Amino acid sequence: MSPTTVLITGATDGLGRWLALRLATSGVGVVLHGRNPARLDETAREIRAEGGREPVGVVQADLADLAQVDRLADEVLDRFAGLDVLVNNAAVGFGEPGGGRELSPDGIELRFAVNYLAGYHLTRRLLPALVAAAPARIVNVASIGQAPIDFADPMLEHGYDGYRAYRQSKLAQIMFTIDLAEELRGTGVTVNALHPATLMATSMVREAELRPLSTLHDGGEATLRLISDPELADVSGVYFDQTMAATPKPQALEPVARRQLRELSDTLVARALAQRH
Repeated sequence: MSPTTVLITGATDGLGRWLALRLATSGVGVVLHGRNPARLDETAREIRAEGGREPVGVVQADLADLAQVDRLADEVLDRFAGLDVLVNNAAVGFGEPGGGRELSPDGIELRFAVNYLAGYHLTRRLLPALVAAAPARIVNVASIGQAPIDFADPMLEHGYDGYRAYRQSKLAQIMFTIDLAEELRGTGVTVNALHPATLMATSMVREAELRPLSTLHDGGEATLRLISDPELADVSGVYFDQTMAATPKPQALEPVARRQLRELSDTLVARALAQRH
């Protein structure tokens, strides 16, 4: 597959920025997403300085806010009819060591909101464009760090821990990947998730005061494989540990749990958007 237009969320830092530069310098049209206009401009300038293809577009939104996710989807659908790859990369990390529970503007636990729910809603909104552009791909940047969701307390109101919040958001991404792959069977759109590399040298890792164990190149190459490797044209619904198919935590393989997550997600999105109108 030779992608023509790739939307990368969180394209102004870390893995997302690495992907944007690599794809653009390979001649791919990249749509850059970020929440900071200055950093979006800086990333676009860096692409030009490296001799990369001019970004197809720049879109700004804070993914913690589902109304902004909705607006982002409207903008993408209006401006980029040829979208054939969506990379759900944007994420927030574990938080400061010993930090307390944080909420999104919609009152949703922040890591669940940004790392999972924003991508869930954006993907669902962009499915018509991806199906129309098929063959197309969705890549969810997850993690080997996964924790099961307690559906009695999915927002972690009791016994909050930033690492657990991060890990359950990442397992939720994988659960969504498996569900959506089944839903999209026969459409020409594939969806896969991956753990790109362990503790890459990113601002997220530095903020958590952890020692990097991998480079952005390590994680970037693994992610690029899911974006464009022709040998994966018919592979869908798989979780990869870097380049190897792997087994996620058991909850991801439970149809009942995936249904519970889907129902929770739809309820949270509908409630948040209704409150804004």
